Amino acid sequence: MVKNYKMVISYDGTRYFGWERQAATDMTIQGKIESVLSKMTGKEVTIQGAGRTDAGVHARGMVANARLDTDKTVDEIRDYMNHYLPDDICILEIKKAGDRFHSRYNAMGKTYCYTCYTGKLKPVFDRKYVTVLDETPDVEKMRQAASLLVGTHDFASFCGNPKMKKSTVRKIFDIQIRQNGPYLTMTYHGSGFLQYMVRILSGTLLEVGFGKRTPESMTRLLEARKRALAGATAPARGLCLLKVDYDMSEESQSKESQSNELQNKESLFAD
Repeated sequence: MVKNYKMVISYDGTRYFGWERQAATDMTIQGKIESVLSKMTGKEVTIQGAGRTDAGVHARGMVANARLDTDKTVDEIRDYMNHYLPDDICILEIKKAGDRFHSRYNAMGKTYCYTCYTGKLKPVFDRKYVTVLDETPDVEKMRQAASLLVGTHDFASFCGNPKMKKSTVRKIFDIQIRQNGPYLTMTYHGSGFLQYMVRILSGTLLEVGFGKRTPESMTRLLEARKRALAGATAPARGLCLLKVDYDMSEESQSKESQSNELQNKESLFAD
């Protein structure tokens, strides 16, 4: 019987051409996972991701869903996938989901973190996951600028897709900028993000920190709606998707579905 499964995935995106499957290469996260699931079920499987991380971007909590025809338990599915997937992709969790659950359309928010390194010594073991800066930016000015970006705005100036036809209005719930020793992190929590948006926001905030633009210029950037006026797109390696938010009722529906399924099985053996 075909069931809908929700999975939480962690991956190092260094050697991949992003999340989305591409015809020209098999080096995508979606492609690798679909290949393993298709092998497991003996049928072609398509998974739906909560978003499309760019080439070189990492994830600690990407969410995807897939409809699978299998008798394996969720733990057996997880273990099978982790056995055959490359070492830089890990399935952290699999649950049965409600039939209507869709990882992308049901997502209510996402949290990304961009990490920079400002130390004097080389970050040998973190070099794939941080952007190295030659100097330490003014964190307080970056925070002032970030506060002007929080809220519902048209983020066209921070969109990397010049042919974007859909709305570029998004809501950012919060931006936290922290300096912890040599590590500078910019954490973004929003309803959703445009192509390259987090990397462009990060590049622009760094320019504020380096004195190349003022915190107040964020307001003018939002009003201008012109990508050319914003900062550079920060390198992909510093970006990581931390979490995807869903309505708790989705989990409740999933548990109710599993409970009903168990009751139906038990009824088969009732007097």
